[in-house]
Amino acid sequence: MTSYFPRHGDHRYRVSHYDLKLRYRVSANRLEGAARLSVAAAEPLDVLELDFGPLRVSGVTVDGSAVRHTHRDGKLRLALPRTLTADATVDATVEVRYAGNPRPVRSAWGGLGWEELTDGALVASQPIGAPSWFPCNDRPSDKASYRIEVTADSPYHVVANGVLTGKRRAAGATTWVHEQAEPMASYLASVQIGRYRLDDADGTRLACPAHLATRARHDFGRQGQMMALFSELFGPYPFTGYTVVVADDDLDIPVEAQGMSIFGRNHVDGGRTFERLVAHELAHQWFGNSLTVACWQDIWLQEGFAAYAEWLWSEASGGPSADELAERWRRRLAMLPQDFVLADPGPALLFDDRVYKRGALTVHAVRRALGDGVFFPVLRAWTAGHRHGNVTTGSFAEHVARHAARPVGPLLSAWLYDRPLP
Repeated sequence: MTSYFPRHGDHRYRVSHYDLKLRYRVSANRLEGAARLSVAAAEPLDVLELDFGPLRVSGVTVDGSAVRHTHRDGKLRLALPRTLTADATVDATVEVRYAGNPRPVRSAWGGLGWEELTDGALVASQPIGAPSWFPCNDRPSDKASYRIEVTADSPYHVVANGVLTGKRRAAGATTWVHEQAEPMASYLASVQIGRYRLDDADGTRLACPAHLATRARHDFGRQGQMMALFSELFGPYPFTGYTVVVADDDLDIPVEAQGMSIFGRNHVDGGRTFERLVAHELAHQWFGNSLTVACWQDIWLQEGFAAYAEWLWSEASGGPSADELAERWRRRLAMLPQDFVLADPGPALLFDDRVYKRGALTVHAVRRALGDGVFFPVLRAWTAGHRHGNVTTGSFAEHVARHAARPVGPLLSAWLYDRPLP
């Protein structure tokens, strides 16, 4: 299968752990970093290629020894001091030191990755923005643990993936240390920096500017109920915690990171106008972050399930039922061009709303075919069996077929591989 982003990622090696030490000066948009990667080869390697953006590299070592390197066209190429063999028990430690003014990676969907805010910074990398701020193997099937240490001016609060394990202040700056033990794809690694106030409620955390706190507490006030519902329907929440960050800037859309979601101030109005998006981003913790697609062709497995979670929340909270919403959206999609295959929409349509909604309709079609008594146990078995791993359309179809009382192949084939809407 052809990669949607052939210049990103390398299947010849994997990274088991990233240790990122960063210092960021908000006023200058200046990032200094040292990234330490634990690398294991899948085949013999004499040269290692990392995805990395236009920040200036000042030095590279492998197992403590300086090595020759070149850095251009989004690739940092290292001449390894020894051949790495395909032995998963032996890692090489690669360290890259770098600095510069970070900027997003250009894409068909605008800038991706590290983005300077009016007063702070955010990271939103899906699908190829991670190299904007650290060297990585930028493919969703290479998941690793992370330690992210960020030093910023003390008025600013830093939120990153995982658990806050350390915080120290010195000379007007504060260092924040977060550790993400569960495997994470590079595009889900995130740092949020702003003048945030933190509130904890119902097992979730809210980080937002003080002037938005009252409205934000109301708009995100039912997340505890959502968490309980999704844990019942999808299985246990897959991470240690969950944080919602509200940036003090307008954002086109909310985005998820592992254990975190990021909204703009324009998504907070005190009236829960955007609550379906709150449900959508929370659901991504199961579908996208714990169960991550192995390749971008299968994005419906993330976005379709997250869109369907919106319908499940509506059903449970007194809104239209999933049946009603499915009928409504099928009528709408029937009026639009039938020009893509859900299981391989192509990079231009990766984030097309038709992928999201046809994906949700596919999930609903499976639910109706199996019945609730079978469908939800099958869904929980799906999330449990692939927890913190990678998934494909093929593995999902096989999983459903194993549990169905009657053949579902023709139904799945029509929804996933036929262009006309079933």
